[in-house]
Amino acid sequence: MKNNIYISIIFLSLILNSFSSFSNPTENRPPTDANIFGHVIDAENGEHIPFANIIIKGFRIGGITDASGHYILSNLPPGKHILVAQSMGYAKKEVEFEAIHDKNVEVDIILERTGIDLEEVVLTASPTGSGFRYQPDDVFTGEQLQRRGEPSFGEMLNGQPGVAMRSMGSAPARPVIRGMDGDRILILENGERMGDISETSADHSISLDPLVASRLEVVRGPASLLYGSSALGGVINLMTTDIPDQWDKGITGIISGQGATMNEMGAGFGRITYGDKSWAASGRFAMRQAGNITTPEGIVPETLMQNRDGAVGVGINNGWLIGGLSVSFSDQTFQIPEDPDPSEVIELRADRWSIQGRFGMDIDESFFDKVQLRFNAAQFGQQEVVILTPEDQPSVEEVPLEYGQKALSSTLTFQHRAAGIFDRGALGFSFMGQTLDVGGFEAYTPGEQKITLAVFTFQEVPLSNILRLQMGLRLDYQNSKALQNDVYPDIDQSRNSFNYSGSIGLNIRPFEGLEIGGQFARSHRNPRVEELFSNGVHLGAGVFEVGNPELLDEIGHGGDLFMRFTQGIVAIEIATFINDFQNYIVFQPTGQIHQPSGYPIFEYLEGRARLFGGELSGAFTLARGLSFNSGIDLVYGNRIDSRAEDENLPFIPPLRFNNMLEYDFGIGWIGATSQLVAKQNRVAPDEDVTNGYALLGFQAGYRLSFSGQHVLILRVDNALDVRYRDHLSRIEDRNFFMPGRNINLSYRWFF
Repeated sequence: MKNNIYISIIFLSLILNSFSSFSNPTENRPPTDANIFGHVIDAENGEHIPFANIIIKGFRIGGITDASGHYILSNLPPGKHILVAQSMGYAKKEVEFEAIHDKNVEVDIILERTGIDLEEVVLTASPTGSGFRYQPDDVFTGEQLQRRGEPSFGEMLNGQPGVAMRSMGSAPARPVIRGMDGDRILILENGERMGDISETSADHSISLDPLVASRLEVVRGPASLLYGSSALGGVINLMTTDIPDQWDKGITGIISGQGATMNEMGAGFGRITYGDKSWAASGRFAMRQAGNITTPEGIVPETLMQNRDGAVGVGINNGWLIGGLSVSFSDQTFQIPEDPDPSEVIELRADRWSIQGRFGMDIDESFFDKVQLRFNAAQFGQQEVVILTPEDQPSVEEVPLEYGQKALSSTLTFQHRAAGIFDRGALGFSFMGQTLDVGGFEAYTPGEQKITLAVFTFQEVPLSNILRLQMGLRLDYQNSKALQNDVYPDIDQSRNSFNYSGSIGLNIRPFEGLEIGGQFARSHRNPRVEELFSNGVHLGAGVFEVGNPELLDEIGHGGDLFMRFTQGIVAIEIATFINDFQNYIVFQPTGQIHQPSGYPIFEYLEGRARLFGGELSGAFTLARGLSFNSGIDLVYGNRIDSRAEDENLPFIPPLRFNNMLEYDFGIGWIGATSQLVAKQNRVAPDEDVTNGYALLGFQAGYRLSFSGQHVLILRVDNALDVRYRDHLSRIEDRNFFMPGRNINLSYRWFF
């Protein structure tokens, strides 16, 4: 850890020196342009609206309001402008104002409620934040996150169109996008890789508590252009405010709590921010504890969990430099329901320390007028502990497998002004360094050292007032080397890989309310060390894994097409996709049992594969305050190589149909949900078929304005206590059912 801190300090010094070469805050700096600030306000109750989108029309200058509904936009060109504000559940509002040189202008915006969810800019999908879409995406903020409150991000997003959940108990539940999971789905924290190992196996968890996220962005479809390897299926960006970027003067904060009956779960979270004129400091802490999961058939043993999560951060905005630093930690303990022996418990203990930074500045009278540097330096450790409790004997602990990882992920992005046929665009450079040590007498894989360097560009070309072209290219170089350990003392393997990702897309807005977007992309993924070299029992996953050092890089060619129509009381989105992969790596059950351990044997195979399907969702306002939302999604996955022609891929989500009816009466709401899931019989060889099921849920909420904003939500999941199995559950013994009836109560106070 000490070495990491030294490296981070040196790295930070280089960053600040680099910024100084662009501009000096005290010498030769031109006068500051106009600034605008204010609040976005709910027309019905006068409350401030947090996390609303703000943009200057025609300039692509914008941001989002903070937790108190406040916004600041700096360095505007003097003159008359139109300020556009929009937020989910509110009608878009445009306000004209005049920016005056060297003056601050205050503009408050009042939004009217609507039953239709309106578009928000998903920053993860574009380095310029232009708001034009070329593939389907979603964003969740504020009350939306609270409504989805769960112990893991996989459970939070399960049921969202195109998003399912890989389940192995609550703690390690991870999102699956369009049938792809693991490291084909990239999980980011504030735009950078997290530095944990959640993507490597079904028994590993994301090292961030869901209560901590202030904004959650989901991009469905390949995003390798901006994020490189491991973004074949999509990106989920978990955004926090550990580094304050907008703030009110004085003290603001959030306090929240959550409880659930299904696993006797309790959780709490608090964040406090102190803001001054040009700087702010923030601190947060979260705790969560839960017992074993309860199903209609009884308790699923060894599914308890405990999390602690905290951070402190500082943000600055002195007119020429915007950014800051944060330090965070995460400590997790959870158990895995694998071993049928009651005298033996498998417990995972993980911790992560992270130093994150974000620095940006505007460069006057330059072609590249905006520059931003992000980085995340993390140290991660995990032990897979076997706790033996012989009858009438004290318990004994063994550590057959442990991981230690140090990682640095960083991106430097330059935005340029519109020039010629091009609108605002970006040129970026990224670096990722990682050292993973694998130890213990049951280490089923060697360690790995990996360095990745990349350069990318993202450009948009307005072809007309209704048609826009997007194109981009990314070049990646990766060097990886297997590291020796006690089980692999003689391994000496390394790989060099040079790859490229590219995309071209169109956005068409033929008339108000209709948007059509499409993209064709080439993406890639480098095999993980487990896929290449594993040969042994993976205790936490409950399988015997067999790798293949001859595996090649996965190459994907795919297309996305979507249409979104919003008119009056109706909002409909249709999305479809197809992805063809060369060298697609499949984690395939062999149908055999490893006799010494009793675990099933899984092997990593490669070949050609195709995934295709789509999503359909709609929102309808039936009457004032009364809305109906519905969605359906379907994925097909097949191997199409000659060795396994038309063989189904494993772990493909079944057809799902989701519905929600809700009445919002201003100070509160009440609603019901249903989820219908079809039987999944399109399975891979030696994969179990799962039956269909239907779930019913209820939700009610109350909003109170008193010394801030209070929101109380009561939710009932699986109200009829239905027995069912999820097809993506990785619990080896399928006799375990999914959770039964659950009553969830959450509270959040913005002050």
